[in-house]
Amino acid sequence: MKTETSVDAPAEQSLAKHTPYMQQYLRIKADHPGTLLFFRMGDFYELFFDDAEKAARLLDLTLTQRGASGGNPIKMAGVPYHAVEQYLAKLVKFGESAAICEQIGDPATSKGPVERKVVRIVTPGTLTDAALLSDKNDLYLLAACPAHNKRGVTTAIGLAWLNLASGALRLAEVAPGEVGEALERIRPAEVLVADGAADLVPGTAAGTLTRVPAWHFDVASGVQRLCDQLNVASLDGFGAEGLTSACGAAGAVLLYAAATQGQQLRHVRSLKVETESEYIGLDPATRRNLELTETLRGGESPTLCSLLDTCCSTMGSRLLRHWLHHPPRAAIVAQSRQQAIGALLDAPHGTSLDMLRGALRKIADVERITGRLALLSARPRDLSSLRDTFATLPALRELVTAMAAGTPALERIGAGLEPPAGCVELLIRAVAEEPAAMVRDGGVIARGYDSELDELRDISENCGQFLIDLETRERTRTGINNLRVEYNKVHGFYIEVTRGQTDKVPDDYRRRQTLKNAERYITPELKAFEDKALSAQERALARERALYDALLQTLLPFIEDCQRVAAALAELDLLAAFAERAQALRWVAPEFSEDGGIDIEQGRHPVVEAQVEQFVANDCRLSTERKLLLITGPNMGGKSTFMRQTALIALMAYVGSYVPAQRACFGPIDRIFTRIGAADDLAGGRSTFMVEMTEAAAILNDATEHSLVLMDEIGRGTSTFDGLALAWAIARHLLSANGCYTLFATHYFELTQLPAEFAQAANVHLSAVEHGHGIVFLHAVSEGPASQSYGLQVAQLAGVPAAVIRAARKHLAHLEQQSVAQATPQLDLFAAPVFAEDAPDESDDAGAQAAERLPHPALERLKGIDPNELRPRDALDLIYELHDLASAAEARGNQEYER
Repeated sequence: MKTETSVDAPAEQSLAKHTPYMQQYLRIKADHPGTLLFFRMGDFYELFFDDAEKAARLLDLTLTQRGASGGNPIKMAGVPYHAVEQYLAKLVKFGESAAICEQIGDPATSKGPVERKVVRIVTPGTLTDAALLSDKNDLYLLAACPAHNKRGVTTAIGLAWLNLASGALRLAEVAPGEVGEALERIRPAEVLVADGAADLVPGTAAGTLTRVPAWHFDVASGVQRLCDQLNVASLDGFGAEGLTSACGAAGAVLLYAAATQGQQLRHVRSLKVETESEYIGLDPATRRNLELTETLRGGESPTLCSLLDTCCSTMGSRLLRHWLHHPPRAAIVAQSRQQAIGALLDAPHGTSLDMLRGALRKIADVERITGRLALLSARPRDLSSLRDTFATLPALRELVTAMAAGTPALERIGAGLEPPAGCVELLIRAVAEEPAAMVRDGGVIARGYDSELDELRDISENCGQFLIDLETRERTRTGINNLRVEYNKVHGFYIEVTRGQTDKVPDDYRRRQTLKNAERYITPELKAFEDKALSAQERALARERALYDALLQTLLPFIEDCQRVAAALAELDLLAAFAERAQALRWVAPEFSEDGGIDIEQGRHPVVEAQVEQFVANDCRLSTERKLLLITGPNMGGKSTFMRQTALIALMAYVGSYVPAQRACFGPIDRIFTRIGAADDLAGGRSTFMVEMTEAAAILNDATEHSLVLMDEIGRGTSTFDGLALAWAIARHLLSANGCYTLFATHYFELTQLPAEFAQAANVHLSAVEHGHGIVFLHAVSEGPASQSYGLQVAQLAGVPAAVIRAARKHLAHLEQQSVAQATPQLDLFAAPVFAEDAPDESDDAGAQAAERLPHPALERLKGIDPNELRPRDALDLIYELHDLASAAEARGNQEYER
């Protein structure tokens, strides 16, 4: 987390020693000591003193001096006003904030420095401008407020987070130890904490840390501020009763956000309270390991989000990210979404999913345009985009209604697509068909909207004909055939005469400019027209600016309608994207059951399948009678892929998507845990094994009978016996105490005896075939334990030098012989204790003869098989199993022969 630092101007010095401009600057800077002050001077924003040094370093600007003030040189750096947004974007990436100070006085009437004031403050968590925001990511400002008991012990942390671009405000209260998990889910860009309370927020959380005065978090003030913002007398209707610390945090968020914008937050109209039981819990490790929206290396692709995101609008893409990080526990929510997907896929005649998505591609980002509209910062093309989007809504709504077919979710969305009639009519009348990018450029207000503006425009636009007529008359009057009447922004209107013709110039011509080969003149008639024309242009721009500001004010009552339309469009777009993915990738609608368990037939990893030519599908069955699967097999065999795909399919089902399987059925799931891979936390002082054990501890402490747990290679970070003992104890605890649904991958073959002790445990393995000294991975999950790990073969595939492989193979043979010949072999971890008097007598000839008469294990396995009941795949698995049994028996026979 980046910590905001203060850049102090020398405000403590006597202002009398400074020039008037610097006095003005220092007074304003004193009110914003923790931000970089962008001080408008003409066509530039200037930064001075320490701000200039810092900005020059961060933005690669030239550091100069602007004279002296108070006896000291003034360090200065600046950026052009028209390019300021790109510099602000860089500052925000560094976690910095900037105060934008504009000229609000009239330079023509000001005596001394023009009046200036800070009109907005740009911080990492309060961005609304399109140039500063990522199209597909929401950006949150979050505040954290602790709740204490009578003894001063922190009992909960209240959280409030605001998406200023859309106006969405949410509250939650979490246990002190769960703050990190909440921040990982929300991913705020900026976190507000009270002075002296920075330790509330884990150092690994995302965002810039901003300290504000403690009184900002006053609970009573926060409740009142929320009620005023939402225009209600009580918060009970939002489910916020009793959330005192969260209301204190909400008060701080609203106060800070309004201060940065310099105005009311008109679009914050609703409040949502999130509870732990509402969503399937995903801790930070699980979000990383499942690569929902970010790869383990930090990229945005390939991830589950990148695969699912075929949305036609940026609103749908942002909603997708929110749904992936907030899968609801209630199956009824997922079923409603999947029913809508089914209706889109089964579109009636005359409609189609392609038609719907084609219409959605024409819509603008209504959500963010509405946010800028509420903050009076919407630009002309925002309004024209809003107008054009609203114009498409009647046809889109008709299409959705036809496809709904009694589907509640689609009927609700169709109702939300009703455009606000008064808003549409106003935008059509007021905004030009293709307006300029900025109001200052003119051409924004449509002709016919205001008669005064039209008249001023006519004067300006008729200049061309007047100049042509004047040029014709003057050529005739003077006899100068190459005389020209022209205009430029620097010198205004003029008559240009070449040097050889200046003797023909009439007496009423007054020289305006001398060039190398020509003279430029002005006449009383041309001067009078110039004053009128230029005045008309200036007055037209001023009139247009006033009309535009008034238009924004007139549109404010439609904000709630615009938010309704934006929400409906985003949900429709995302459901249509889910339908497209289901159709293109052959996914099916999952089923849900009140009975516990996970039953997946021919499941596939959605992301991996998209990256390979052929993917081997596998079944996964977990139930109350089959709680833990011990997964063995070679490295690279597909154990982690099988585990992750199970979790991803479950998560996709509860998000509301179709899933990559032949069939899938899920019982209730409250949390998903993963303990996969090896990673250290050097900054936090934790080794790889410490991270592994910390994640394991969280699972053992929090997993319930409805949790899905993925455990991969637990205990491998320490010695063999320690790791084996830990893996055994953890597996037993997950079965006996937690009772959760567990996929437990391991290379400790001793653990494969666990099903003998627990009926709820079962062995499965990933198949592989050895070919010479190489190996072929089948990636098929079969019942029973694996026969070996194929570690040397995998090392050979990885490119380990042949000499190393030969040495390892030789040493492995030595270790195996030593293990067989060892007088005191390692005891079976799961075997019952054996006492000396129970041990067999090796000199007993009868015992030796009995051992020789033992049947071959492959024959015993064959006797237990009914060939008529074997499926082709079972037969193939049996052949591999018999091959392994025969090879093992042959190896034992060779060892006996050598001895």
